Amino acid sequence: MGLAQTGTGKTAAFVLPILHRLMQGPRGRVRALIVAPTRELAEQIHETIVSMGKQTLLRSAVIYGGVGLSPQIQKLRNGVEIVVACPGRLLDHIDQRTINLSHLEVLVLDEADRMFDMGFLPDIRKIIKHVPSQRQTLLFAATMPDDIRRLAHEILRAPVTVQANHAAPIGTVAHALYPVDQHLKTALLLELLRHTDTESVLVFTRTKHRAKRVGQQLEKAGYHAASLQGNLSQNRRQAALDGFRDGSYQILVATDIASRGIDVSSISHVINYDMPDGADTYTHRIGRTGRAAKTGDAFTFMTREDGDLVCSIERVLGEKVERRTLEGFDYSKQMPGRDTEFARPPRKPQQRGDRKNAKPADNRTAASASQKKHIHRSAPHRGYNSRSSSR
Repeated sequence: MGLAQTGTGKTAAFVLPILHRLMQGPRGRVRALIVAPTRELAEQIHETIVSMGKQTLLRSAVIYGGVGLSPQIQKLRNGVEIVVACPGRLLDHIDQRTINLSHLEVLVLDEADRMFDMGFLPDIRKIIKHVPSQRQTLLFAATMPDDIRRLAHEILRAPVTVQANHAAPIGTVAHALYPVDQHLKTALLLELLRHTDTESVLVFTRTKHRAKRVGQQLEKAGYHAASLQGNLSQNRRQAALDGFRDGSYQILVATDIASRGIDVSSISHVINYDMPDGADTYTHRIGRTGRAAKTGDAFTFMTREDGDLVCSIERVLGEKVERRTLEGFDYSKQMPGRDTEFARPPRKPQQRGDRKNAKPADNRTAASASQKKHIHRSAPHRGYNSRSSSR
């Protein structure tokens, strides 16, 4: 059981020993399975395996939803030793018997705490029923809530626990709070970016809609910016991530769940446009900067309602965070009569005959709607908390 915040090298800590182990023994069958909460993180782990293992001739496949099933099935049929998977799509392959886990030697659950946040614990328990009881199991998390502790007791036998830095935010990050009214956040963000020397900037919002709108406002102001949130197709999400990694986008606006798997060493600033929902989430967010021995800054916008959350973050940090105001910024500007920035566009009024003339949904759509009634939702974000949308 490994407990360490993001940016401390957890991926290499399990990839290198797995490669070393699998170099001995048979080829062409799945011997190691790594389960990750999001597509982005799964891709990142897969890329690390390919990069670190290119001289070993070991083969890795990555499987997640949002893309076709057939190419994944073909890759599995061709024979791989390592599979990196998201829970929902992995269960699809198990149900269709297109993956054989009977020879599994190593099971890794990466970012187990985030999988709990996204409601994946029931899926994880189902997956564990399909792997051999004799295996090595590794569980990694940045935090250890009670549910993850219970899961660890269920699936780990007398585990060796390695804990780094007691789940406190890394020391290479400087923290600052910017008190501001909600309606002035975007203006403050733009002004802050104008007055700050930045490399790559990661901005966190609480909702998908707000991530999209803030990204649009930044583009309108002349910045190379993109948003990363659950409503995007897999191709567009990958394009946003790739653009942020190679510097095409200077700013990426993301929700918490969409941000999993962002591993960019040059992020100079994390800006919490919206306050995180707890100290653990704050640790996850700001762990995206100050990586690989570099320094970074974490700026957090706080409103009058955020006092309790600020106290919990300061308890984790073990110190009071500096409050800052931006010189020359007009904090007294009144809120407009209606929300012009984040208001959703009005729905097109439905004509009386529309419903009568509407085409019936096809079987696939109807089945999908039926399934959605039974989806387990345990996290506040609906981006891809459900099995159907994250696979």
